[in-house]
Amino acid sequence: MCGISGFFQNQFDFTGQPLWKKRLYAMKQSLLHRGPDDNDLILFAHAGLAHTRLSIIDLTCGNQPMSGCYAGHRATIVYNGELYNTEELRKLLGPFSISYRTSSDTEVILYGYLTMGTDFLQHLNGIFAFSIYDETKDAMLLARDRLGVKPLFYQTDGDVFVFGSEPKALFAYGIKPRLNRESWCEILGLGPAHTLGTGVFADMKELLPGHYIILDETGMKDLAYWTLQAKAHTDSYADTVSRVSWLVTDSVERQMVSDIPICTFLSGGLDSSLVSAICARKLAESGDTLTTYSFDFVGNRENFKPNAFQSSQDRPFVDIMVSHIKSRHIYLECDNEAQADYLYKAVDARDMPCMADVESSMLYFCSLVAKHHRVTLTGECADEIFGGYPWFHRKDLWDRNHFPWSYDMEARSALFQDAFLSEVDFAGYAQQAYNASVVETPRLESDSPDEKRRREIAWLNIRWFMMTLLNRMDRTSMYSGLEARVPYADHRILEYVFNIPWEMKCHNGITKSLLLECGKGLLPDEVLYRKKSPYPKTYDPGYEQLLKSRLSDLAATPSAPINTILDHKKLERFLSVPSDYGRPWYGQLMAGPQMIAYLLQINYWMEKYQLTA
Repeated sequence: MCGISGFFQNQFDFTGQPLWKKRLYAMKQSLLHRGPDDNDLILFAHAGLAHTRLSIIDLTCGNQPMSGCYAGHRATIVYNGELYNTEELRKLLGPFSISYRTSSDTEVILYGYLTMGTDFLQHLNGIFAFSIYDETKDAMLLARDRLGVKPLFYQTDGDVFVFGSEPKALFAYGIKPRLNRESWCEILGLGPAHTLGTGVFADMKELLPGHYIILDETGMKDLAYWTLQAKAHTDSYADTVSRVSWLVTDSVERQMVSDIPICTFLSGGLDSSLVSAICARKLAESGDTLTTYSFDFVGNRENFKPNAFQSSQDRPFVDIMVSHIKSRHIYLECDNEAQADYLYKAVDARDMPCMADVESSMLYFCSLVAKHHRVTLTGECADEIFGGYPWFHRKDLWDRNHFPWSYDMEARSALFQDAFLSEVDFAGYAQQAYNASVVETPRLESDSPDEKRRREIAWLNIRWFMMTLLNRMDRTSMYSGLEARVPYADHRILEYVFNIPWEMKCHNGITKSLLLECGKGLLPDEVLYRKKSPYPKTYDPGYEQLLKSRLSDLAATPSAPINTILDHKKLERFLSVPSDYGRPWYGQLMAGPQMIAYLLQINYWMEKYQLTA
């Protein structure tokens, strides 16, 4: 994994003034955390490209920016990602008789473009965001993977098109962070999710998943090379199980490719346990042992209380899996102070408020894992694709005319000034975003009303909830130079499973029955039939008190920027009563304490980037 950045304008001569190299250098330096192993830049008359590298494949020869030439056609690439079908692509390009200088997937993408143009995008299986400056055509290409696992932001600064893996690269170029009404609607009405294609900051965009941009003398074209399609499912249940099992196993084994040791995150749940079991089995073939990591919080053994979302702790099931797959396991714990302190580092990593302590704790855990491993496989995205969340099953949730994980607008507005709320109307903004997404849902005319609604819920999860978790995984891992891979986010799995009827996805009323079938023979029954439990959080009441203390201190500080929008009387009432851990305002984990943490993040964000309401 890496960080990429650059700019383009075919009417300028960037080599004529030292300013442009300084800007490109600053952009590169802002992304060093994404690529601590190597970095470089290249400046052309009409373009600049910068790269920071985390070395995973071809450790010695895969440095970037990388240039190549085929039949007089010359181009240079900067690339962030990993391909999982590199050898197949080399065979595809075989008739072109290319003389490769490296074993890296970067060079394969570069020559794929030089020989096949943008048609080559159709053949890529992986996670990626890259830019290619076509020196011969004086044009620039930017592309992003189908599911949007890897990020890519852009903005026009006057005449210059500027891009980077994270917003901070654009700010390093010299773009000033600004907010508008839509920014606040994104943060307060949709956050920690955000609308696909928006960069939250005013005028900033994010390249859509499955899209590419071409910049040339005619201007900018934003085109889709992939979209999810609704198709009739004709396989029997037995054949469906067999196909899903093959796809999952193939995806996991492909994503184990690395020239350095890999590890997995293991929670003791079905999703991560299946990934870990497949990895352990594959490594055992060559006599190697898998290293696994689990995460928890100091004091949870004493303070944990089961609720509707988390019925059990992870540790007993982690122990069962470690014994079963014989992994080399490391237990990691986070205390209250670290979790609270990392709230601000999480904003540094994401460049905006995020999933509060759900994100800050993951950032902390990734920083510990990165001391020993640079590549990990996770169980992310299985619930969104296979239907694991409560809102797939509870009619009261999927009958609501709103995002089922974020329908309670009252909790979001409870602490802000009335004048500010009437000005931004983020509830109306969120409703419009929901309505627009539902309209986009891929459907078949033959779908029953229930199946139609299931497709809508699945689509909303893929486009919104899953993207939030993918963004969390990318920023929290890459902030410490850790590459986190997500085998379930293989577009082949999504394309197939999206079109499987619900009675097969939830066969005999069993949640995620297809994945459960895949795990038979690989996982112990205790894990296989464990009731779903999400990512852990702390149940120590001392954590909430710590957050309340910090927010009270902010409220008493006149210069704290969040005081321009907070209603202090509402805040005083809110802080005087215990928070409801069973009524999340986002997802399954973000309730009262996480709202306090989110406010702390918003204040830090406003302060750091000098933002105003």
